Amino acid sequence: MRKINLIVIHCSDTYARMDIGVNEIRQWHLQRGFNDIGYHYVIRRDGAIEQGRPIEKPGAHAAGYNTNSIGICYAGGKGDNNQPEDNRTPEQKQAMYDLVASLKQQFPQAEITGHRDLPGVHKDCPCFSVKNEFKTKQV
Repeated sequence: MRKINLIVIHCSDTYARMDIGVNEIRQWHLQRGFNDIGYHYVIRRDGAIEQGRPIEKPGAHAAGYNTNSIGICYAGGKGDNNQPEDNRTPEQKQAMYDLVASLKQQFPQAEITGHRDLPGVHKDCPCFSVKNEFKTKQV
């Protein structure tokens, strides 16, 4: 098993009306030349958690951090005005919390971070403060 010390939260940069999952993101990533979906998990609008890339394999979601991380992506992150927006549903928020809590049991040393919080990343993804949200949840 890989040594995991980072759980990275992402958004799909899609509108709230787009209920996408692993199949759609896998297609996008294959079209971009990836050999599979880059994320290990995708959280759909209804809170369903879909398995992407097996966690035994490094992801392709955070350059320089893939070897020791797990990538979680929620469907959403883009507002109707084409601007970044935290448009997670209550079901997505609960599913994300539950998934991260489960992963923290398996990998207690893993830090939880947003993609935008990694050094050298200049993006809005995942469009909310992961550190603040999970600090209050005490995962």
